[in-house]
Amino acid sequence: MTALPIEQLEHMTPAEERQFWKVFERVLSNDDGQAAQSHLSAGRPIYYCDDRYPDDFIREWPDGRRELISVDDTGKISVIRSL
Repeated sequence: MTALPIEQLEHMTPAEERQFWKVFERVLSNDDGQAAQSHLSAGRPIYYCDDRYPDDFIREWPDGRRELISVDDTGKISVIRSL
């Protein structure tokens, strides 16, 4: 199977898009957290979703602090509150 990059998602045919999401979901279900740990170990925060906050994201810092954040259409991050 040819890789379907997410940057091309808006240009994919319906069949390509279905295939992309199948692969994407399979990869997510097998995630061991190694990439996230690598970012934290390098001193960078990680960002993820939590079902308790469906409209926002969580930013976790290497020291363990967590913040609920929102991201606007321009990519600007705003801290809603600490968690």
